[in-house]
Amino acid sequence: MRQNGLPLQDTSAGFYRRQARRYAEVAHEYRQSVYVGSSVPSLTDDLVLLHRAMMLAPGSRSLDAGCGAGARDVYTLWREGWDAYGVDAVAESIQVARELHPEIADRVNVADLREPLPFEDGSFDLVLCNAVLQHIPRHEVFSVTLPELVRVLRSSGILQLMFKHGRGVLTLYDCDYGEDRSFLLYDEREVLAFLSRRGMTLIMPDHSSGLGGFMYFTDPKSAGHCVFHLRKLA
Repeated sequence: MRQNGLPLQDTSAGFYRRQARRYAEVAHEYRQSVYVGSSVPSLTDDLVLLHRAMMLAPGSRSLDAGCGAGARDVYTLWREGWDAYGVDAVAESIQVARELHPEIADRVNVADLREPLPFEDGSFDLVLCNAVLQHIPRHEVFSVTLPELVRVLRSSGILQLMFKHGRGVLTLYDCDYGEDRSFLLYDEREVLAFLSRRGMTLIMPDHSSGLGGFMYFTDPKSAGHCVFHLRKLA
């Protein structure tokens, strides 16, 4: 697969098929989920974001769109009493999730975010989409992926989006997997403008925690990310 004429080593499912078990191990140990630097002092790791999203959501039915091998966040939400579900495009990722967490085996399934999601309109109070857009070509992100995430949200529901930000392609060496990886970069303002036209509004910073608006962090691979929460208007 290529983007802007450049070869991409990591947008195919091949990496995740090869590394499914290792990916689950890295995710569950939070090896790449603790932030090296952040634009908000209280934004220190993935759990802070998850708890913020849980607090904002109007109910407790959730979807992790691109849950990854092991479905860590689906399992975390389920343990917290949520009606939690997850999908991922890679069958090996779902298989590992079912092996690690048999309690949620019927809650995680294979589904490709480049295609319409297998859920009815307004099915969820919270949709997470973390570090997934960076693997999907631009035309599919804007024609299918983002519209589908909005569609399956209920009125007043929350969408959490996290992706590597910028323009073009980022390639780096990932020591946790021993290979080079490449990621598509997205402009957060362009993504927000697109979603705003579809009835989503950016949640601004909270006075006590400072969380809200565009939040930025650097992961242990020295890759820059943007993350934000949006609410679906009635």
